[in-house]
Amino acid sequence: MTSWKAFDEEIARWRDMGRVAELWWRDDDAADASAALDRLLRVRQEADVPLALAVVPSQATAALANRLMAEPAVDVLQHGYAHTNHAPPPDKKAELGPHRPAMMVLGELATGWMALERLFGAKPLPVLVPPWNRIAPGLIPTLPEIGFAGLSTFGPRRRAEPVKGLRQVNAHLDPIDWKGTRGFIGKAAALAMLVQSLAQARGTSGESEPVGVLSHHLAMDEGGWDFLRSLLGKAETTSGVVVRAAHCIFASREARV
Repeated sequence: MTSWKAFDEEIARWRDMGRVAELWWRDDDAADASAALDRLLRVRQEADVPLALAVVPSQATAALANRLMAEPAVDVLQHGYAHTNHAPPPDKKAELGPHRPAMMVLGELATGWMALERLFGAKPLPVLVPPWNRIAPGLIPTLPEIGFAGLSTFGPRRRAEPVKGLRQVNAHLDPIDWKGTRGFIGKAAALAMLVQSLAQARGTSGESEPVGVLSHHLAMDEGGWDFLRSLLGKAETTSGVVVRAAHCIFASREARV
């Protein structure tokens, strides 16, 4: 069974190579102020790490915007438009899939971006997080044309820039068992996923992808919250690993150097 010892050993391999393992934290489905959001922000404050909050534009409220005004360490990303499934059965759920005309989908995304700007001002990053982490491949080349500079889905990326002007950084660890209990997958399974992702990033030639930790503040059970708190605390106290802010990892390579 994978334990925190395996995490320590993997980070030691990064240190032995003279490298620092990069993590980043993304939380999805934000729309309104809530007790669950307050809990999420307390966890962030206690760990003193940056957070990227993926907000659903058509559902976002002024109460959410007001709640985040005093949270400079929280970046806002665009989580699709309405988080509505347009895929017919038996296709997997998708809002940004190939099931509707591309111009309709892109029009909704542009409308969503304007909604975020109205609510949050300059706080949102031009980074798209597709609902259910799915987007039709044909839409990706058009994203820079409507103002997006970043894309975040799930799993190892194929390229740092799938198209010119669009940087992709994904999430890799989701501690929720969506297909089963819809509760925490368990510490051993979560750590195995994390260690495997770190090892894969370490073995990447050239620029390695920051490993993304994905949470859902509206859906996590106590086991998920406990693991998230432990992971963030461990990352902050372990030499050789750092939690990066979204506005840093989605910046151009030249801007990061």
